[in-house]
Amino acid sequence: MKVSIWDTYVHRKNGKTMHFDIVVPSHLKDEETIFGYGKEYLKTKAYQTDDVTTKECQFCHIEQANHEMISKIKEKGYFIIEIENCDSFN
Repeated sequence: MKVSIWDTYVHRKNGKTMHFDIVVPSHLKDEETIFGYGKEYLKTKAYQTDDVTTKECQFCHIEQANHEMISKIKEKGYFIIEIENCDSFN
């Protein structure tokens, strides 16, 4: 399965910037749907953040999905790769 990687940076209310990728099927192009996935992910966090918009989230590239990505995309429609400041301990 080919997937699109959307590079996302969101400001946390504590001043740190979260960096994560939203991974979706490559045929999905609707930004509102993709941003909605980012917002859904942010709701799982214990801290407050800014919103996800085109300023914070942009298409980066297409790659081949691994098994974990495919499984989560089939389950939820998307997969998140946490890169920086995504846990509540920092």
